[in-house]
Amino acid sequence: MDAPTTTSGENGMSGGSGWFTPRTEPSAPLPPDSPERVPAQRPASVVEEGSADAILIRRTLAEIAPIADKVTSYFYALLFVRHPELRALFPAAMDGQRERLLKALLTAAEHLDNTSVLVDYLQGLGRGHRKYGTRAEHYPAVGECLIGALSNYAATVWSPEVEAAWVRAYTTISQVMIDAAAADELRSPAWWQAEIVTHDLRTPDVAILTVRPGQPYPFLAGQYTSVETPWWPRVWRHYSFASAPRSDGLLTFHVKAVPAGWVSNALVHRARPGDVVRLGPPTGSMTVDHTTDSGLLCLGGGTGIAPIKALVEDVAERGERRPVDVFYGARTDHDLYDIDTMLRLQQSHPWLSVRAVIDQQAHVQLPDALRDYGPWYEYDAYLSGPPGMIRSGIDTLRDIGIPSNRIRHDSVEELLVVGN
Repeated sequence: MDAPTTTSGENGMSGGSGWFTPRTEPSAPLPPDSPERVPAQRPASVVEEGSADAILIRRTLAEIAPIADKVTSYFYALLFVRHPELRALFPAAMDGQRERLLKALLTAAEHLDNTSVLVDYLQGLGRGHRKYGTRAEHYPAVGECLIGALSNYAATVWSPEVEAAWVRAYTTISQVMIDAAAADELRSPAWWQAEIVTHDLRTPDVAILTVRPGQPYPFLAGQYTSVETPWWPRVWRHYSFASAPRSDGLLTFHVKAVPAGWVSNALVHRARPGDVVRLGPPTGSMTVDHTTDSGLLCLGGGTGIAPIKALVEDVAERGERRPVDVFYGARTDHDLYDIDTMLRLQQSHPWLSVRAVIDQQAHVQLPDALRDYGPWYEYDAYLSGPPGMIRSGIDTLRDIGIPSNRIRHDSVEELLVVGN
């Protein structure tokens, strides 16, 4: 059960059961785990926006923010003690997985009023959680422990009204995920087996892998998937597709080995042709809008160039001649491991411009390099790379006149923040 990150979640039942089963009337608040507390008084001058439930939820999140690690640990302790059968759905070591489920739920709750973005986010989670073996009847247990953890740590704001708001929010969140999983089960497997056919070590810590799925794998250029290796069962990490869909059905990924990265190090240093990995369903909304002829402004940092390359191929295959400007960022020359491929694409397509931005040479971060070119206000922007680059890139793109609704990137949680 995880939420997508920038780098580098059920069966055909249509409803949950038990504690968080959706109701037509607001559910009665559950008894808190500790004596009722008096909600904190807020200054009369503070005007909070949003629905009543959203306001109460944001107050809870603000209360637990400084102690998020304790809340997370308590949540999983409750989950595994009260429902030990769910432990098998998680990897043996929880250090990488530990925060993801709770973080995804809290992110969704925080953006309760942002319906369009939230539904897309939750549907992706619901489909993605099928690969863990998650079923509709698991959701009430998770909701029960979520409320238990929040009521225990949000001491100064918890009340029957706050609890009822969280019950309603989780009921909505879980039902969207359950319905998405049920619909997905009718048309797709929970996961795909894929054999590694080539393994190209471009640098000591970056490899380009091409895999052959055992059955057709539909996706769109700009999307990403989750990958599980045979060496770390139930540990999944997200990687973007590095090409547009191909007639031979092959898929390509760019993987950078990161410190303590179990999956990335296995894929870079241990995997070989013939090894079989598992793929989750495709997800992500960083795709090209082919109903317009707007130019594309693409920023790819490090292995974030992978989905950018896929977008360029997608435009080329459509026969479009809309301008595409790619800024390929790296710390050193050595990190421009795929620059030759991008330059060959530029030679083949006159509408494509590729510029390398090397931090140590230009002494400028990738987003800031945009200011020397443009104007960009009529372009759709695409960002892929480390979280810090995406955050600064969003700010820069807004500053140079690109509205938020024309900025796309490969981090769901960041997308929720931008969309809100």
